[in-house]
Amino acid sequence: MPERVPVGRVGRPHGLAGAFVVEEASAAPERLALGARLFVDGVEAEIVESKRAGGRPVIRLDPEAPRGAALEVERAALPDPELDHYYVVDLVGAEVLEEGGARLGVVADVAAGVANDVLELDSGLALPFVGACVREIDLEHRRIVVARGFDTAG
Repeated sequence: MPERVPVGRVGRPHGLAGAFVVEEASAAPERLALGARLFVDGVEAEIVESKRAGGRPVIRLDPEAPRGAALEVERAALPDPELDHYYVVDLVGAEVLEEGGARLGVVADVAAGVANDVLELDSGLALPFVGACVREIDLEHRRIVVARGFDTAG
């Protein structure tokens, strides 16, 4: 099964025709544009209405989607990220090693922090996703190397 990336979640209804506010919406407007195709709980759907209300995206899908459902696109449909930028889906599952080889865990999620994103590991560690901490990212071998001294519980 192809890997899918979340681009939003079905939020509260907007109007009477089946449109809804997209919660946790992707920052890329083309993901929620008229005619774009998404997966809703594994079922492909087309955006048949797309607008903004109060600064938030509002869309309508065919077929309709239940409130709270995840809106996803296939990873292969996304453009390559800019240099030194990564999709969360590409980092989740990567083994994290400290310089020198000590294994710290596996990336379980990447959370948005106040000052920077945070790599959340399955071991309970939370590492800042900044250059001072993250020394190397090898997506091909699913490995991230971090500087010593950042291995404190989150």
